[in-house]
Amino acid sequence: MILYTLIGGYMLTSIILFKYPTLLHKKKKVKFTCQHISHRGGAGEGFENTMYAFKRAVAIGTEMLELDCHLTKDGEVVVSHDQNLLRSTGTNKNISELNYKDLPLLKLRLPIDFDPDKEYIGPEKEEERHFALLKEVFEAFPNMPINIDIKINDDQLISKVSDLIKQFNREEYTVWGNFSNEITKKCYETNPNVNLLFSIRRVTMLIILMYTGLLPFVPLKETHLEIFLPSIYLRRMEDLTSTFVPLKKMFVRTISVLLMRPCLFNHLKARGIH
Repeated sequence: MILYTLIGGYMLTSIILFKYPTLLHKKKKVKFTCQHISHRGGAGEGFENTMYAFKRAVAIGTEMLELDCHLTKDGEVVVSHDQNLLRSTGTNKNISELNYKDLPLLKLRLPIDFDPDKEYIGPEKEEERHFALLKEVFEAFPNMPINIDIKINDDQLISKVSDLIKQFNREEYTVWGNFSNEITKKCYETNPNVNLLFSIRRVTMLIILMYTGLLPFVPLKETHLEIFLPSIYLRRMEDLTSTFVPLKKMFVRTISVLLMRPCLFNHLKARGIH
């Protein structure tokens, strides 16, 4: 009887706090909301991660810019998704091997890596194909929320990005992190005042906590949940014929059922997590 009472009390408390989490946790106060994010500034609609792409995205009304960062040989924080330049420029070198002034221009026909066999074919304007510096983006869009993906596990890169965020007073209007838990932890330890993404490991933890009823009791340092929709992966698998495709589809469908829950998103929203 005592065991049943304890279990019942736990379940009831969990349900109440899941619906009203501010009874236990202080709601996070993020300075902005956004319904539209421009991935790499609108990859596929312009030369990705360039000032041209970012200006175009802002002009058509985006509410957040998403970009990726790497460090050049001379220590400049450059905006680029790939560390290796082969896909984007045709030069088989890493950004870390070149000084910023020596980075080549983006190719006129730029492959869209997340949409296989598709390319962005842009105008022959050199000024639209330059790699942007992160500080240039901050200077051009001082009040625009920006989501920064720290692409590699580099303490110097994380430190320099943090310094730029502080220099331009952008801690409340910037979100950073990576799918890697190690990188995201380093970001938080370097500057806990910057809004933080959930890593993949923390997303997994989120699911486990929700289905065990523990989520309402656990504090969360993250401010933003950002993941690929499982349906995107399912769409990519339609044309694959590998033996393991049915197993992969089953796994992705399971993740979709477990993760795409309005009750989870409502709980996070009530806690001030976007």
